Amino acid sequence: MTAAESLAAPAAGPILQLDDLGVVFTTQSGEVPAVRGVSLLVEPGETLALVGESGSGKSTVALAATGLLADNARATGSAAVAGTEVIGAGEAALAGLRGRTVSMVFQEPATALDPLTRVGKQIAEVVRNHRDVSAKDAAAEAVDLLRRVGIPEPEKRASAYPFQLSGGQRQRVVIAMAIANEPALLIADEPTTALDVTVQAEILDLLRRLAAETGTGVLLVTHNMGVVADFADRVAVMYQGTVVETGPVEDVLLRPSHEYTRRLLAAVPRLSVADAGAPHAARPAASAAGSEPVVELDGVSVVFGRGRNAVRALDGVSLTVHQGETLGLVGESGSGKSTASRVALGLVPPTEGTVSLFGTGLARTRSRARRALRAGIGVVLQDPVASLDARMTVGECVAEPLRVHRRGLTARERQDRVATVLDRVRLPREVARRAPRELSGGQRQRVSLARALVLEPRLLVADEPTSALDVSVQEAVLEVISELQAELGFACLFVSHDLAVVQHFAQRVVVMRAGRVEEQGDTGSTLLRPETDYTRRLLAAVPVPDPVVQRGRRAERLATLAAGRTEATA
Repeated sequence: MTAAESLAAPAAGPILQLDDLGVVFTTQSGEVPAVRGVSLLVEPGETLALVGESGSGKSTVALAATGLLADNARATGSAAVAGTEVIGAGEAALAGLRGRTVSMVFQEPATALDPLTRVGKQIAEVVRNHRDVSAKDAAAEAVDLLRRVGIPEPEKRASAYPFQLSGGQRQRVVIAMAIANEPALLIADEPTTALDVTVQAEILDLLRRLAAETGTGVLLVTHNMGVVADFADRVAVMYQGTVVETGPVEDVLLRPSHEYTRRLLAAVPRLSVADAGAPHAARPAASAAGSEPVVELDGVSVVFGRGRNAVRALDGVSLTVHQGETLGLVGESGSGKSTASRVALGLVPPTEGTVSLFGTGLARTRSRARRALRAGIGVVLQDPVASLDARMTVGECVAEPLRVHRRGLTARERQDRVATVLDRVRLPREVARRAPRELSGGQRQRVSLARALVLEPRLLVADEPTSALDVSVQEAVLEVISELQAELGFACLFVSHDLAVVQHFAQRVVVMRAGRVEEQGDTGSTLLRPETDYTRRLLAAVPVPDPVVQRGRRAERLATLAAGRTEATA
């Protein structure tokens, strides 16, 4: 038996065992300890959730368990997968372990997929790397895996490139690759970050079924406490590189013993299901009523491609965002939310309908006038890796809009504005000298927010601005946006799949489905008393951070789905 084969063979006992794990990174300024004394177990068929704030060491633990730490990292202690030690193992031996015995779902699908290879081929390659399967059979398995993770038209999507899929669809492809060989251990680093709530629920159902049927152990790294309540058996809470609390999910989420855990849970946005939650969202709406429209879409349709391959991304969409208000744009992945926001920015021209920005029709503006209009817009995109230039420092990334639109500022004035906006998004000023790759995912998203706010915009377009943030930082960032909105009076088009965040943050909401507006209105009434079955299904799929309540909600949702399938076949 080869070394690789011995690593791939499962062993009795815990599927993952960490003993006194430590990780230190060597940087130009010295050694930085990221993980200290972590000891954890994951049994076959069990899900352990690893939670904590951005930078707490969660992802570092996951990378150490698969031997994927960066070259400047030094690991100590023990990390054993299926009884085999990972710390110190050679790359050739680890290659037989990864993808077969242990698989990993990374946080950012844009960096996990090859942009030049069709997604079906990428999945088939994972299958053939570890099993003696023909190319034809592997391609068929790839299509079946895309179907299992909820990709529509999987035969067609298998031929697509990653850039042709939405962010949520790309994450589903990554999950399909991870479960292709039914691994004994699945390490999922924020596996549902980019997914809408209905697909998130389906993916959790899929992973839960996989664990039950095959005995797969799952290490779930997440900041979503609703997902933890819905999916985890046990929870380990990390703070500043150490585990401060572990226990069964009900004990940790309902009866936390550590002060840090209590603070973390207090910051979780909770979806209101009674009218008590309405005043929070309705109060600011009155101040925006009657104010001038900042951006307006009237009967907008967008068609990509021509002929038989044409895709209607938007179909007769009309919406308005007023000065000083926040409009939440929600719906499933592929519903047209991001396309609508790009139309509002003038990045995607409408096939039909009109777009008005700051009272000016975009179709009537030319390059110089359009550039002047865009100087009043701040943008936060869904993927901070793609929106930040890796060749620049954080300070240079944040200052770039000032160099383009505020050319009269001196270097010192730009530096002062960068420092101020970093304070506003709760980042230390010294990160201005660092590269984006040196920051965690949540920190990079806050840099993107700082870049968007540095011009003090009249309109902020935020496409999933908090999807990569832990709950306490998410709360702080939303408070910052609210404070600045009250101070500067800018409008905010807030694109999100997190209905709890939208309910607490937006005054009005537009629910989209398949490129159309399903319903819209004040957040309080629309999300508490929805008019359509589609919106009710969205709300039913939102996990709540109470494992007891969530079990009941999941059972009710599954019963409703089963009843719907029965009616459809009757």
